[in-house]
Amino acid sequence: MREVPFTNLYRQHRVSDAVSKTYDLIVIGGGITGAGIALDASLRGLSTLLLEKRDFASGTSSKSTKLIHGGLRYLKQLEFGLVRLTGLERAVAHKNIPHLVHPETMMLPIVKGGTFTQLTASMAISVYDWLAKVDKKDRKKSLSKKEMIREEPLLNKEILKSGVAYSEYRTDDARLTVELIKAARREGAEAFNYMKVDDFIYDNQKVVGVKCTDRLKGNNQIDLKARHVVSAAGPWVDKLRAKDGSVSGKSLHLTKGVHIVVPHDRLNITNSVYFDAFDNRMIFAIPRGKVTYIGTSDTSYKHNLDRVLCTTHDISYLLEKTNTIFPGANLTQDDVISSWAGLRPLIHEDGKSPSELSRKDEIFTSESGLISIAGGKLTGFRKMAEKIVNLLVKMDGKKTACTTKSYRIHADSFISYSEYLNFLIEMEDRYESKGITKQHVWFFITNYGKSAADIFERASAQSRDIEESLIIEEIRFCIQHESCYYPSDYFNRRSGRLYFDVFSVKDHLDLIIDAFAGHYHWTEAVKTSMKVQCVREIEDVTVFGETDASV
Repeated sequence: MREVPFTNLYRQHRVSDAVSKTYDLIVIGGGITGAGIALDASLRGLSTLLLEKRDFASGTSSKSTKLIHGGLRYLKQLEFGLVRLTGLERAVAHKNIPHLVHPETMMLPIVKGGTFTQLTASMAISVYDWLAKVDKKDRKKSLSKKEMIREEPLLNKEILKSGVAYSEYRTDDARLTVELIKAARREGAEAFNYMKVDDFIYDNQKVVGVKCTDRLKGNNQIDLKARHVVSAAGPWVDKLRAKDGSVSGKSLHLTKGVHIVVPHDRLNITNSVYFDAFDNRMIFAIPRGKVTYIGTSDTSYKHNLDRVLCTTHDISYLLEKTNTIFPGANLTQDDVISSWAGLRPLIHEDGKSPSELSRKDEIFTSESGLISIAGGKLTGFRKMAEKIVNLLVKMDGKKTACTTKSYRIHADSFISYSEYLNFLIEMEDRYESKGITKQHVWFFITNYGKSAADIFERASAQSRDIEESLIIEEIRFCIQHESCYYPSDYFNRRSGRLYFDVFSVKDHLDLIIDAFAGHYHWTEAVKTSMKVQCVREIEDVTVFGETDASV
Protein backbone atom coordinates (compact mmCIF):
# COMPACT_ATOMS: atom_id res chain seq x y z
CA MET A 1 0.00 0.00 0.00
CA ARG A 2 1.37 3.43 -0.95
CA GLU A 3 1.36 6.67 1.04
CA VAL A 4 -1.94 8.59 0.70
CA PRO A 5 -1.59 12.33 -0.05
CA PHE A 6 -2.38 14.34 3.09
CA THR A 7 -1.73 17.94 2.18
CA ASN A 8 -3.17 21.26 3.25
CA LEU A 9 -3.05 22.50 -0.34
CA TYR A 10 -6.55 21.05 -0.88
CA ARG A 11 -7.75 21.50 2.68
CA GLN A 12 -10.70 23.78 1.90
CA HIS A 13 -12.32 21.18 -0.37
CA ARG A 14 -11.97 18.61 2.40
CA VAL A 15 -13.40 20.99 5.00
CA SER A 16 -16.41 21.77 2.79
CA ASP A 17 -17.00 18.06 2.34
CA ALA A 18 -16.80 17.50 6.11
CA VAL A 19 -19.32 20.30 6.78
CA SER A 20 -21.82 18.62 4.46
CA LYS A 21 -21.71 15.29 6.35
CA THR A 22 -22.95 13.86 9.61
CA TYR A 23 -20.24 11.55 10.92
CA ASP A 24 -20.67 8.58 13.18
CA LEU A 25 -17.87 9.97 15.34
CA ILE A 26 -15.99 13.19 15.94
CA VAL A 27 -12.78 12.80 17.95
CA ILE A 28 -11.42 15.94 19.61
CA GLY A 29 -7.67 15.81 20.11
CA GLY A 30 -4.93 14.82 17.68
CA GLY A 31 -2.63 13.20 20.21
CA ILE A 32 -1.83 9.51 20.55
CA THR A 33 -5.16 8.66 22.22
CA GLY A 34 -7.30 10.47 19.66
CA ALA A 35 -5.24 9.02 16.81
CA GLY A 36 -5.68 5.51 18.17
CA ILE A 37 -9.44 6.00 18.53
CA ALA A 38 -9.73 7.34 14.96
CA LEU A 39 -7.91 4.30 13.56
CA ASP A 40 -9.86 1.73 15.57
CA ALA A 41 -13.21 3.38 14.80
CA SER A 42 -12.44 3.59 11.08
CA LEU A 43 -11.45 -0.06 10.95
CA ARG A 44 -14.79 -0.95 12.55
CA GLY A 45 -16.73 0.94 9.93
CA LEU A 46 -17.53 4.18 11.78
CA SER A 47 -17.26 7.31 9.65
CA THR A 48 -14.79 9.31 11.70
CA LEU A 49 -13.53 12.90 11.85
CA LEU A 50 -10.54 13.87 14.02
CA LEU A 51 -9.95 17.51 15.02
CA GLU A 52 -6.84 19.07 16.56
CA LYS A 53 -6.62 22.76 17.53
CA ARG A 54 -2.90 22.97 16.87
CA ASP A 55 -0.67 20.51 15.05
CA PHE A 56 -1.05 16.77 15.50
CA ALA A 57 0.88 15.52 18.57
CA SER A 58 1.65 19.10 19.65
CA GLY A 59 0.64 18.48 23.28
CA THR A 60 1.59 15.61 25.55
CA SER A 61 2.10 13.23 22.63
CA SER A 62 5.36 14.84 21.56
CA LYS A 63 6.62 15.41 25.10
CA SER A 64 6.91 11.94 26.65
CA THR A 65 10.09 9.99 27.44
CA LYS A 66 9.53 8.35 24.04
CA LEU A 67 9.50 4.84 25.40
CA ILE A 68 7.07 2.02 24.78
CA HIS A 69 7.42 0.54 28.25
CA GLY A 70 5.37 -1.19 30.90
CA GLY A 71 6.23 1.15 33.74
CA LEU A 72 8.41 -0.81 36.13
CA ARG A 73 7.91 1.74 38.90
CA TYR A 74 4.14 1.14 38.89
CA LEU A 75 4.75 -2.26 40.46
CA LYS A 76 5.73 -0.30 43.58
CA GLN A 77 2.19 1.16 43.53
CA LEU A 78 0.76 -2.37 43.11
CA GLU A 79 -0.73 -1.47 39.71
CA PHE A 80 -0.24 -4.98 38.35
CA GLY A 81 -3.08 -4.67 35.85
CA LEU A 82 -1.61 -1.50 34.30
CA VAL A 83 1.87 -3.04 34.13
CA ARG A 84 0.53 -6.22 32.52
CA LEU A 85 -1.58 -4.34 29.97
CA THR A 86 1.15 -1.94 28.89
CA GLY A 87 3.83 -4.62 29.11
CA LEU A 88 1.96 -6.82 26.66
CA GLU A 89 1.33 -3.85 24.37
CA ARG A 90 5.07 -3.29 23.87
CA ALA A 91 5.39 -6.34 21.64
CA VAL A 92 2.21 -5.43 19.74
CA ALA A 93 3.55 -1.96 18.90
CA HIS A 94 6.96 -3.36 17.92
CA LYS A 95 5.34 -5.83 15.52
CA ASN A 96 2.90 -3.33 14.02
CA ILE A 97 5.41 -0.57 13.22
CA PRO A 98 8.97 -1.97 13.50
CA HIS A 99 10.86 1.08 12.25
CA LEU A 100 9.38 3.25 15.03
CA VAL A 101 9.46 0.85 17.99
CA HIS A 102 12.96 -0.39 18.72
CA PRO A 103 14.18 -2.96 21.27
CA GLU A 104 16.25 -1.24 23.92
CA THR A 105 18.40 -2.72 26.68
CA MET A 106 17.70 -0.88 29.92
CA MET A 107 20.36 -0.86 32.65
CA LEU A 108 19.21 -0.45 36.26
CA PRO A 109 22.14 0.39 38.57
CA ILE A 110 21.76 -0.86 42.15
CA VAL A 111 23.29 1.86 44.31
CA LYS A 112 23.88 2.56 47.99
CA GLY A 113 20.82 4.23 49.49
CA GLY A 114 18.77 3.68 46.35
CA THR A 115 15.22 2.51 45.77
CA PHE A 116 16.20 -1.06 44.84
CA THR A 117 18.41 -3.74 46.30
CA GLN A 118 19.67 -6.53 44.07
CA LEU A 119 16.98 -8.78 45.52
CA THR A 120 14.05 -6.37 45.18
CA ALA A 121 15.13 -5.31 41.68
CA SER A 122 15.47 -8.92 40.53
CA MET A 123 12.09 -9.82 42.00
CA ALA A 124 10.36 -6.76 40.55
CA ILE A 125 11.78 -7.23 37.06
CA SER A 126 11.04 -10.95 37.14
CA VAL A 127 7.41 -10.09 37.87
CA TYR A 128 7.59 -7.42 35.15
CA ASP A 129 8.90 -9.95 32.60
CA TRP A 130 6.27 -12.49 33.66
CA LEU A 131 3.37 -10.05 33.41
CA ALA A 132 4.55 -8.88 29.98
CA LYS A 133 5.27 -12.43 28.75
CA VAL A 134 8.80 -11.46 27.74
CA ASP A 135 10.69 -14.06 25.66
CA LYS A 136 13.21 -16.04 27.68
CA LYS A 137 16.16 -14.63 25.71
CA ASP A 138 15.10 -11.07 26.53
CA ARG A 139 14.41 -11.50 30.24
CA LYS A 140 16.33 -9.68 32.96
CA LYS A 141 19.96 -10.43 33.68
CA SER A 142 21.60 -9.71 37.02
CA LEU A 143 24.99 -8.04 36.65
CA SER A 144 27.87 -7.61 39.07
CA LYS A 145 29.45 -4.24 39.76
CA LYS A 146 32.33 -5.13 37.45
CA GLU A 147 29.94 -6.12 34.65
CA MET A 148 27.94 -2.89 35.05
CA ILE A 149 31.11 -0.79 34.83
CA ARG A 150 32.23 -2.71 31.76
CA GLU A 151 28.88 -1.87 30.14
CA GLU A 152 28.76 1.75 31.33
CA PRO A 153 32.14 3.06 32.54
CA LEU A 154 30.71 6.46 33.55
CA LEU A 155 28.66 4.99 36.41
CA ASN A 156 29.57 6.18 39.90
CA LYS A 157 31.90 3.48 41.22
CA GLU A 158 31.70 4.84 44.78
CA ILE A 159 27.99 4.08 45.19
CA LEU A 160 27.42 1.37 42.57
CA LYS A 161 26.80 -2.09 44.04
CA SER A 162 25.52 -4.15 41.09
CA GLY A 163 22.81 -3.93 38.46
CA VAL A 164 20.12 -5.50 36.34
CA ALA A 165 19.66 -5.40 32.56
CA TYR A 166 16.17 -5.82 31.12
CA SER A 167 14.26 -5.16 27.90
CA GLU A 168 12.20 -2.15 26.88
CA TYR A 169 11.33 -0.38 23.61
CA ARG A 170 12.15 3.12 22.37
CA THR A 171 9.96 5.14 19.99
CA ASP A 172 9.23 8.63 18.70
CA ASP A 173 5.86 9.58 20.17
CA ALA A 174 5.03 12.35 17.68
CA ARG A 175 5.90 10.23 14.66
CA LEU A 176 3.87 7.33 16.02
CA THR A 177 0.88 9.68 16.41
CA VAL A 178 1.22 11.01 12.87
CA GLU A 179 1.51 7.47 11.46
CA LEU A 180 -1.67 6.43 13.29
CA ILE A 181 -3.55 9.41 11.84
CA LYS A 182 -2.28 8.63 8.35
CA ALA A 183 -3.41 5.02 8.82
CA ALA A 184 -6.86 6.17 9.96
CA ARG A 185 -7.18 8.27 6.80
CA ARG A 186 -6.23 5.28 4.65
CA GLU A 187 -9.15 3.48 6.31
CA GLY A 188 -11.59 6.28 5.47
CA ALA A 189 -11.28 8.77 8.35
CA GLU A 190 -10.80 12.51 7.89
CA ALA A 191 -8.47 14.56 10.08
CA PHE A 192 -7.72 18.26 10.40
CA ASN A 193 -4.97 19.92 12.35
CA TYR A 194 -5.37 23.62 13.24
CA MET A 195 -9.12 23.11 13.69
CA LYS A 196 -10.09 24.45 17.12
CA VAL A 197 -13.24 23.21 18.84
CA ASP A 198 -14.92 26.24 20.46
CA ASP A 199 -18.18 24.73 21.70
CA PHE A 200 -20.65 21.91 21.31
CA ILE A 201 -23.85 21.69 19.25
CA TYR A 202 -26.89 20.25 21.03
CA ASP A 203 -30.22 18.79 20.01
CA ASN A 204 -32.62 18.02 22.88
CA GLN A 205 -29.70 18.55 25.28
CA LYS A 206 -27.63 15.89 23.54
CA VAL A 207 -24.28 16.62 21.86
CA VAL A 208 -24.65 16.27 18.09
CA GLY A 209 -21.58 18.13 16.88
CA VAL A 210 -19.05 20.88 17.46
CA LYS A 211 -18.54 24.53 16.58
CA CYS A 212 -15.04 25.07 15.23
CA THR A 213 -12.59 27.71 14.11
CA ASP A 214 -10.54 26.80 11.05
CA ARG A 215 -7.25 28.40 12.02
CA LEU A 216 -5.74 27.88 8.57
CA LYS A 217 -8.53 29.63 6.68
CA GLY A 218 -8.92 33.11 8.10
CA ASN A 219 -10.38 31.80 11.37
CA ASN A 220 -13.57 30.75 9.59
CA GLN A 221 -16.32 29.48 11.88
CA ILE A 222 -17.83 26.14 10.88
CA ASP A 223 -20.19 23.53 12.34
CA LEU A 224 -19.41 19.82 12.16
CA LYS A 225 -21.99 17.14 12.99
CA ALA A 226 -21.75 13.62 14.41
CA ARG A 227 -23.81 11.02 16.26
CA HIS A 228 -21.05 10.61 18.85
CA VAL A 229 -18.42 13.05 20.16
CA VAL A 230 -15.36 11.84 22.06
CA SER A 231 -12.92 14.21 23.75
CA ALA A 232 -9.37 12.87 23.88
CA ALA A 233 -7.91 16.33 24.43
CA GLY A 234 -5.40 15.40 27.11
CA PRO A 235 -4.70 18.35 29.44
CA TRP A 236 -7.64 20.22 27.91
CA VAL A 237 -10.24 17.52 28.72
CA ASP A 238 -11.61 19.36 31.76
CA LYS A 239 -11.86 22.64 29.82
CA LEU A 240 -14.10 20.91 27.28
CA ARG A 241 -16.08 19.21 30.02
CA ALA A 242 -16.60 22.69 31.51
CA LYS A 243 -18.02 23.92 28.20
CA ASP A 244 -20.39 20.96 28.34
CA GLY A 245 -21.26 21.75 31.97
CA SER A 246 -20.22 18.26 33.02
CA VAL A 247 -17.21 18.72 35.31
CA SER A 248 -18.20 16.79 38.41
CA GLY A 249 -16.72 14.02 40.48
CA LYS A 250 -13.19 13.21 39.35
CA SER A 251 -11.03 15.88 37.70
CA LEU A 252 -7.59 16.18 36.15
CA HIS A 253 -4.36 16.80 38.02
CA LEU A 254 -1.78 18.14 35.57
CA THR A 255 1.87 17.38 36.20
CA LYS A 256 4.82 18.71 34.23
CA GLY A 257 7.54 16.44 32.94
CA VAL A 258 10.78 17.88 31.57
CA HIS A 259 13.52 16.27 29.46
CA ILE A 260 16.89 17.77 28.61
CA VAL A 261 19.17 16.91 25.69
CA VAL A 262 22.98 16.89 25.81
CA PRO A 263 25.53 15.90 23.15
CA HIS A 264 26.18 12.17 23.26
CA ASP A 265 29.90 12.72 23.77
CA ARG A 266 29.06 14.61 27.00
CA LEU A 267 27.09 11.66 28.37
CA ASN A 268 28.59 8.84 26.38
CA ILE A 269 26.48 5.85 27.36
CA THR A 270 25.89 2.77 25.23
CA ASN A 271 22.62 1.59 26.77
CA SER A 272 19.62 3.34 28.22
CA VAL A 273 20.01 3.73 31.98
CA TYR A 274 17.15 3.88 34.50
CA PHE A 275 18.63 5.39 37.63
CA ASP A 276 17.74 6.57 41.11
CA ALA A 277 16.92 10.19 41.86
CA PHE A 278 17.08 9.44 45.61
CA ASP A 279 13.71 11.15 46.20
CA ASN A 280 11.43 8.14 45.55
CA ARG A 281 11.67 8.81 41.82
CA MET A 282 13.60 7.31 38.92
CA ILE A 283 15.11 9.01 35.86
CA PHE A 284 16.00 7.78 32.36
CA ALA A 285 19.13 8.60 30.38
CA ILE A 286 18.65 7.45 26.78
CA PRO A 287 21.20 7.62 23.93
CA ARG A 288 19.71 8.56 20.55
CA GLY A 289 21.98 9.25 17.60
CA LYS A 290 24.05 12.38 18.19
CA VAL A 291 22.57 13.06 21.63
CA THR A 292 21.58 11.64 24.99
CA TYR A 293 18.36 12.80 26.57
CA ILE A 294 17.53 12.75 30.27
CA GLY A 295 14.20 12.85 32.07
CA THR A 296 11.83 13.28 33.56
CA SER A 297 10.78 15.60 36.34
CA ASP A 298 7.30 15.32 37.88
CA THR A 299 5.78 18.47 39.39
CA SER A 300 2.24 19.82 39.68
CA TYR A 301 1.41 22.45 37.05
CA LYS A 302 -1.20 25.24 36.98
CA HIS A 303 0.14 27.66 34.38
CA ASN A 304 -0.29 28.16 30.59
CA LEU A 305 -1.37 24.86 28.99
CA ASP A 306 -0.39 26.02 25.52
CA ARG A 307 3.22 26.95 26.33
CA VAL A 308 4.92 24.62 28.78
CA LEU A 309 8.64 25.26 29.08
CA CYS A 310 11.73 23.93 30.79
CA THR A 311 13.07 26.20 33.57
CA THR A 312 16.51 26.57 35.11
CA HIS A 313 15.12 24.84 38.21
CA ASP A 314 14.02 21.85 36.12
CA ILE A 315 17.48 21.65 34.55
CA SER A 316 19.26 21.93 37.90
CA TYR A 317 17.17 19.07 39.26
CA LEU A 318 17.94 16.73 36.35
CA LEU A 319 21.63 17.66 36.19
CA GLU A 320 22.11 17.14 39.92
CA LYS A 321 20.56 13.68 39.77
CA THR A 322 22.46 12.74 36.61
CA ASN A 323 25.84 13.91 37.94
CA THR A 324 25.31 11.83 41.07
CA ILE A 325 25.09 8.65 39.00
CA PHE A 326 27.55 9.78 36.28
CA PRO A 327 30.00 12.05 38.16
CA GLY A 328 32.64 11.89 35.45
CA ALA A 329 30.31 13.59 33.00
CA ASN A 330 30.17 16.71 35.20
CA LEU A 331 27.27 18.11 33.16
CA THR A 332 26.37 21.79 33.46
CA GLN A 333 23.58 23.91 32.02
CA ASP A 334 25.94 24.91 29.21
CA ASP A 335 25.82 21.29 28.01
CA VAL A 336 22.03 21.38 27.54
CA ILE A 337 21.43 21.94 23.84
CA SER A 338 17.67 21.41 23.79
CA SER A 339 14.73 20.43 25.98
CA TRP A 340 11.07 19.62 26.01
CA ALA A 341 8.37 19.97 28.64
CA GLY A 342 4.92 18.44 28.59
CA LEU A 343 1.88 17.84 30.75
CA ARG A 344 0.50 14.55 32.02
CA PRO A 345 -3.31 14.65 32.36
CA LEU A 346 -3.59 12.42 35.44
CA ILE A 347 -6.68 11.73 37.54
CA HIS A 348 -6.61 13.76 40.77
CA GLU A 349 -6.43 11.87 44.07
CA ASP A 350 -6.46 13.83 47.33
CA GLY A 351 -3.30 13.61 49.39
CA LYS A 352 -1.13 12.09 46.66
CA SER A 353 2.01 13.66 45.20
CA PRO A 354 2.46 13.87 41.41
CA SER A 355 4.66 10.77 41.37
CA GLU A 356 2.10 8.78 43.38
CA LEU A 357 -0.85 9.49 41.08
CA SER A 358 -2.09 6.57 39.03
CA ARG A 359 -1.33 6.46 35.29
CA LYS A 360 -4.58 4.57 34.65
CA ASP A 361 -6.97 6.00 32.10
CA GLU A 362 -10.48 7.11 33.02
CA ILE A 363 -13.61 7.50 30.87
CA PHE A 364 -16.20 10.18 31.70
CA THR A 365 -19.66 10.08 30.09
CA SER A 366 -21.80 13.19 30.58
CA GLU A 367 -25.60 13.45 30.50
CA SER A 368 -25.27 15.18 27.14
CA GLY A 369 -23.57 12.12 25.70
CA LEU A 370 -20.11 13.67 25.51
CA ILE A 371 -17.52 10.96 26.17
CA SER A 372 -14.12 12.02 27.54
CA ILE A 373 -11.01 9.97 28.19
CA ALA A 374 -7.98 11.08 30.17
CA GLY A 375 -4.99 9.61 31.97
CA GLY A 376 -3.23 6.55 30.63
CA LYS A 377 0.21 6.04 29.14
CA LEU A 378 1.65 6.30 25.64
CA THR A 379 2.14 2.52 25.59
CA GLY A 380 -1.53 1.87 26.31
CA PHE A 381 -2.94 3.95 23.46
CA ARG A 382 -4.31 0.97 21.53
CA LYS A 383 -6.17 -0.50 24.51
CA MET A 384 -7.59 2.92 25.44
CA ALA A 385 -8.88 3.28 21.90
CA GLU A 386 -10.35 -0.22 22.02
CA LYS A 387 -12.28 0.60 25.21
CA ILE A 388 -13.74 3.78 23.72
CA VAL A 389 -14.75 2.16 20.42
CA ASN A 390 -16.17 -0.87 22.24
CA LEU A 391 -18.37 1.56 24.14
CA LEU A 392 -19.48 3.30 20.94
CA VAL A 393 -20.37 0.14 19.03
CA LYS A 394 -22.25 -1.16 22.07
CA MET A 395 -24.25 2.07 22.18
CA ASP A 396 -25.06 1.50 18.51
CA GLY A 397 -26.18 -2.07 19.21
CA LYS A 398 -23.35 -3.57 17.18
CA LYS A 399 -20.73 -6.22 17.94
CA THR A 400 -17.84 -5.22 15.67
CA ALA A 401 -14.55 -6.57 17.00
CA CYS A 402 -11.32 -4.61 17.38
CA THR A 403 -8.68 -5.52 14.76
CA THR A 404 -5.84 -3.16 15.65
CA LYS A 405 -3.79 -5.82 17.45
CA SER A 406 -2.56 -7.18 14.12
CA TYR A 407 -2.87 -4.01 12.02
CA ARG A 408 0.29 -2.80 10.25
CA ILE A 409 0.35 0.93 10.85
CA HIS A 410 2.74 2.18 8.16
CA ALA A 411 1.57 2.26 4.55
CA ASP A 412 4.48 0.06 3.41
CA SER A 413 5.39 -1.68 6.64
CA PHE A 414 8.42 -3.79 7.34
CA ILE A 415 7.22 -7.31 8.07
CA SER A 416 9.82 -7.77 10.79
CA TYR A 417 12.57 -5.96 12.65
CA SER A 418 15.13 -8.01 10.69
CA GLU A 419 13.75 -6.59 7.45
CA TYR A 420 14.13 -3.08 8.90
CA LEU A 421 17.78 -3.77 9.83
CA ASN A 422 18.51 -5.22 6.37
CA PHE A 423 16.91 -2.18 4.74
CA LEU A 424 19.29 0.08 6.69
CA ILE A 425 22.26 -1.81 5.28
CA GLU A 426 20.81 -1.79 1.76
CA MET A 427 20.28 1.99 1.82
CA GLU A 428 23.75 2.61 3.29
CA ASP A 429 25.36 0.63 0.45
CA ARG A 430 23.20 2.18 -2.26
CA TYR A 431 23.70 5.84 -1.33
CA GLU A 432 27.14 5.97 0.28
CA SER A 433 28.69 7.22 -2.97
CA LYS A 434 26.12 10.05 -3.08
CA GLY A 435 27.28 11.46 0.26
CA ILE A 436 24.38 10.03 2.27
CA THR A 437 25.97 8.81 5.50
CA LYS A 438 25.02 6.01 7.88
CA GLN A 439 23.72 8.67 10.26
CA HIS A 440 21.48 10.06 7.50
CA VAL A 441 20.18 6.58 6.67
CA TRP A 442 19.43 5.78 10.31
CA PHE A 443 17.71 9.14 10.89
CA PHE A 444 15.42 9.02 7.87
CA ILE A 445 14.48 5.34 8.01
CA THR A 446 13.71 5.44 11.75
CA ASN A 447 11.44 8.41 11.03
CA TYR A 448 9.82 7.49 7.72
CA GLY A 449 10.37 3.76 7.20
CA LYS A 450 10.55 2.63 3.59
CA SER A 451 9.29 6.05 2.50
CA ALA A 452 12.82 7.28 3.21
CA ALA A 453 13.97 5.64 -0.03
CA ASP A 454 11.98 8.21 -2.03
CA ILE A 455 13.61 11.04 -0.05
CA PHE A 456 17.09 9.58 -0.69
CA GLU A 457 16.46 9.11 -4.41
CA ARG A 458 15.18 12.64 -4.96
CA ALA A 459 17.86 14.24 -2.80
CA SER A 460 20.73 12.36 -4.47
CA ALA A 461 19.50 13.53 -7.90
CA GLN A 462 19.96 17.20 -6.93
CA SER A 463 23.16 19.12 -7.65
CA ARG A 464 23.23 21.07 -4.37
CA ASP A 465 24.74 20.15 -0.99
CA ILE A 466 23.42 16.74 0.09
CA GLU A 467 22.40 17.93 3.57
CA GLU A 468 20.32 20.73 2.04
CA SER A 469 18.86 18.37 -0.55
CA LEU A 470 17.78 15.91 2.12
CA ILE A 471 16.08 18.65 4.13
CA ILE A 472 14.26 19.99 1.06
CA GLU A 473 13.02 16.53 0.09
CA GLU A 474 12.07 15.71 3.67
CA ILE A 475 9.96 18.87 3.80
CA ARG A 476 8.35 18.01 0.47
CA PHE A 477 7.41 14.58 1.79
CA CYS A 478 5.99 15.99 5.04
CA ILE A 479 3.91 18.61 3.20
CA GLN A 480 2.53 16.14 0.68
CA HIS A 481 1.87 13.19 2.98
CA GLU A 482 1.67 14.45 6.58
CA SER A 483 -0.46 17.62 6.69
CA CYS A 484 2.60 19.70 7.51
CA TYR A 485 1.82 23.42 7.25
CA TYR A 486 4.33 25.36 9.33
CA PRO A 487 8.12 24.99 9.60
CA SER A 488 7.74 24.10 13.28
CA ASP A 489 5.40 21.23 12.33
CA TYR A 490 8.33 19.89 10.34
CA PHE A 491 11.32 20.48 12.58
CA ASN A 492 9.49 19.65 15.79
CA ARG A 493 6.88 16.91 15.33
CA ARG A 494 7.60 15.37 11.90
CA SER A 495 11.39 15.08 12.07
CA GLY A 496 12.25 15.62 15.74
CA ARG A 497 15.18 17.78 14.65
CA LEU A 498 14.32 20.49 17.20
CA TYR A 499 15.14 18.08 20.02
CA PHE A 500 17.64 15.65 18.56
CA ASP A 501 19.51 17.77 16.00
CA VAL A 502 18.72 21.39 16.88
CA PHE A 503 21.82 22.71 15.14
CA SER A 504 20.53 21.43 11.80
CA VAL A 505 17.45 23.62 12.35
CA LYS A 506 19.45 26.70 13.33
CA ASP A 507 21.92 26.28 10.46
CA HIS A 508 19.23 25.74 7.80
CA LEU A 509 16.37 27.88 9.07
CA ASP A 510 16.27 30.16 6.00
CA LEU A 511 16.34 27.12 3.71
CA ILE A 512 13.47 25.54 5.65
CA ILE A 513 11.35 28.69 5.50
CA ASP A 514 12.06 29.14 1.78
CA ALA A 515 10.98 25.54 1.12
CA PHE A 516 7.63 26.12 2.84
CA ALA A 517 7.21 29.50 1.14
CA GLY A 518 7.66 27.83 -2.24
CA HIS A 519 4.98 25.24 -1.54
CA TYR A 520 2.46 27.61 0.01
CA HIS A 521 3.29 30.77 -2.00
CA TRP A 522 4.07 32.95 1.01
CA THR A 523 4.84 36.63 0.56
CA GLU A 524 8.03 38.17 1.96
CA ALA A 525 5.98 39.56 4.85
CA VAL A 526 4.69 36.11 5.73
CA LYS A 527 8.21 34.69 5.51
CA THR A 528 9.50 37.35 7.88
CA SER A 529 6.69 36.67 10.34
CA MET A 530 7.31 32.95 10.08
CA LYS A 531 10.99 33.37 10.86
CA VAL A 532 10.13 35.31 14.02
CA GLN A 533 7.84 32.46 15.11
CA CYS A 534 10.50 29.85 14.35
CA VAL A 535 13.18 31.70 16.30
CA ARG A 536 10.81 31.92 19.24
CA GLU A 537 10.11 28.20 19.13
CA ILE A 538 13.83 27.42 18.98
CA GLU A 539 14.43 29.71 21.95
CA ASP A 540 11.60 28.02 23.86
CA VAL A 541 13.61 24.78 23.93
CA THR A 542 17.12 26.27 24.20
CA VAL A 543 16.78 29.37 26.42
CA PHE A 544 15.53 28.85 29.96
CA GLY A 545 13.64 31.10 32.39
CA GLU A 546 13.76 30.82 36.17
CA THR A 547 10.13 29.89 36.91
CA ASP A 548 7.02 28.72 35.09
CA ALA A 549 5.38 32.06 35.89
CA SER A 550 8.21 34.01 34.28
CA VAL A 551 7.96 32.21 30.94
